[in-house]
Amino acid sequence: MRKMVAGMADGIVAVEEIPAEAKAERGKSIKLVDRVFDQLIERIRTGNYAPDSRLPGEHELASMLGVSRPVVRDALGRLREQGMIYSRQGAGTFVSAQVAVAAHLAYSPVKSIADIQRCYEFRLTIEPAAAFFAAQRRDEAAIARISVALAELREATSHQLHRTDADFLFHKAVTEAANNHYYTASMEALRAHIAVGMHLHGLSLMGPRPALEKVYGEHHEIFRAIADGRAEDARDLMHRHLVGSRDRLFEGKVLDLSF
Repeated sequence: MRKMVAGMADGIVAVEEIPAEAKAERGKSIKLVDRVFDQLIERIRTGNYAPDSRLPGEHELASMLGVSRPVVRDALGRLREQGMIYSRQGAGTFVSAQVAVAAHLAYSPVKSIADIQRCYEFRLTIEPAAAFFAAQRRDEAAIARISVALAELREATSHQLHRTDADFLFHKAVTEAANNHYYTASMEALRAHIAVGMHLHGLSLMGPRPALEKVYGEHHEIFRAIADGRAEDARDLMHRHLVGSRDRLFEGKVLDLSF
C-alpha cells in the first residue's frame, strides 16, 4: 500500500505505508524489550546480579523471561548503552562494577535464617492490612498494575519458573493500591530483604508443577478479591498466602525467636 506525501521541494514522493499488523507487531516487540530491560535492571539494582558477576547467556535469559533472543539482545544493548553492563570477548556479559546495589533504607540486612522469618513476621503485620485497604480504595490504574504483575507470574508459572521480581512486583502493586505511602515505603525498604525470602521460597517450589500452580492460584485469588472490592477476603487471603509461603519455606517448623 502506498501513500502520497509532499516532499521538501514541493514535489510528491511515494512512501510505503506500514500495515496495521506490522505496527502492532512492532509495538509488541518494543513493549517486550521495555519489560525485559526493566526486569534486568531490577535484578541488578537489588543485587540478584552483583557487580562484576556474569549474566546468564541470551538463550538462558530468553528462556527464563519467556521472550525471544532478539528481544533479550535489544534489552542488553540498552543496558550496555547506559553503562549497566559490559562484555568481555569470549567470556560473556558482566554487570558493571560501578553499579550500586539498592540501599537498605531503614532495616538491617538479612544475616540469618531467623531474619528471614522475622521479615515474614513483619510482612504479616502490614501486607494483609494493605490488601484490605487496596480492596476498598482501588482504582482502574491500581487494578491494571496488579493485573500486569499477575500476568508476569502466570507466564513464569507456565514455564515452570518462579520469578522473584514478578512476585515482589505483585505485592508492591497491592500496597500501592492501598493509597497509603507508609505501606509502599515499607515495602520498598524491605525489597532486598523480601527478595531473599522469595528466592528461597521459589526454590522450595521447584519440582512438582502443582506447587507453582497453587502459589499462582493464591495470587490470583488475592487479585480477584481486591478487584471485586471484597476487603475482608483480600486481607484474609493475603494473610493465608504469607503464612503458607513461610511454612513452605520452613517446612512448617518456624524458629523460636525468643532467644
